[in-house]
Amino acid sequence: MNGKPVNLNRYRKTKARAEAKARADENAVRFGRSKAEKEAERKRTEKARRDLDGHRSEE
Repeated sequence: MNGKPVNLNRYRKTKARAEAKARADENAVRFGRSKAEKEAERKRTEKARRDLDGHRSEE
């Protein structure tokens, strides 16, 4: 043993922060998109909606 006392609360908090950071990084990779990607997706969706509305028949 090293003879030096260990602060378990500090250890637990440090470990929890590291796990939360790892989870946040994983979510950023999985779900994160750049502003340009979000804008491109929005434009594609709008165009698809307009195209669909343009093909509707009037009754």
